[in-house]
Amino acid sequence: MKHLNVFIALIICFGILSCTGKKESKVSTPGNSNNLPDWAFGGFVRPDGVNPLIEPDPATKFFCPMQKDSIGWEESDTFNPAAVVKDGKIYVLYRAEDNSATGIGKRTSRIGLAESPDGITIQLRNTPVLYPAEDNNKEYEWEGGCEDPRVAMTEDGTFVMMYTAWNRQVPRLCVATSKDLITWEKHGPAFAKAYDGRFKDLASKSASIVTKVMDGKLVITKVNGTYLMYWGEHMINAATSTDLINWTPLLNEKNELKGLIYPRYKYFDSALTECGPPAIMTDKGILLLYNGKNRTDDRRDERFNAGTYSAGQVLFDLQNPYKVIGRLDTPFFRPMAEFEKSGQYKDGTVFIEGLAYLNNKWFLYYGCADSKVGVAIYDPGKQVPGDPIE
Repeated sequence: MKHLNVFIALIICFGILSCTGKKESKVSTPGNSNNLPDWAFGGFVRPDGVNPLIEPDPATKFFCPMQKDSIGWEESDTFNPAAVVKDGKIYVLYRAEDNSATGIGKRTSRIGLAESPDGITIQLRNTPVLYPAEDNNKEYEWEGGCEDPRVAMTEDGTFVMMYTAWNRQVPRLCVATSKDLITWEKHGPAFAKAYDGRFKDLASKSASIVTKVMDGKLVITKVNGTYLMYWGEHMINAATSTDLINWTPLLNEKNELKGLIYPRYKYFDSALTECGPPAIMTDKGILLLYNGKNRTDDRRDERFNAGTYSAGQVLFDLQNPYKVIGRLDTPFFRPMAEFEKSGQYKDGTVFIEGLAYLNNKWFLYYGCADSKVGVAIYDPGKQVPGDPIE
């Protein structure tokens, strides 16, 4: 989430466009309420006495095939979770860091698995399900590991994970598939074959495949005849696929990556706009929940701490999925609890990556300050505002 030094090209692009972009006025509502438009999801309510849902555990050990030793694979931090429903249960796939080093992005990350019958009662598996090994992805994953998963399910029950492979040189968006959420087949970088390999070594991450609720289940759906995902961090781009494994990024008239949304000065997303959980097709458009980072200089949103990660929403047109037709000016979800503002990332972080649909409710799973995992719930049958804005 924080490998900013490798995104030089995108930073330049963002700097140019965000300076020339339209500035929208902010509207305050009485009593610090944060009422959401009818196209948005939320508000999401944190259940009492539940969070943090997942915390580091130095007791669980795992024999690392790279280190040839037993290690505390989730000893230091557990955060940035994906979520999906299987057999009537919610499964949470979360990023866990060992104690091999200190500092953001310097430890080795692996993906753990937990299951819940109700979205809040959780049982963790003792060993990770996706991790660096002597395999076809070793060059991309070692020593940094497997980070920040997003998971979605096809209609036939195949699970598709988009995750960041971090070799401590270049973060790459990679793909893995599974039938049981335990055994995963790694397919390598998502953009390896597109445009004769032009983007194979591109610094890339954070992909949200478009999904839809069908027969009570959230499943991957096609958009205009192909699979579609939004991806990116310094700007949000799109990519298409025919097989969910090989993806082709969207280009503009200059044959460069086409930005769909960018950070906005003086807003909560003034530094970064990073894709969250799988996007959702609704009757109003394609809804993408994303993570926005606040700048640390005078161009930040002064209502929030410098460097804060909060969550926003953007709506794309159904017929033209690259056209924005709605975007929140204030975050619907922001760091509020103490454990969301203290940890490995002390500026405050709610980093959303997992969204599961169960029993007509939406369960949002998020990373808390790069250290723990939390959950919040949206019941479409109840009108609740977003997190209050001070």
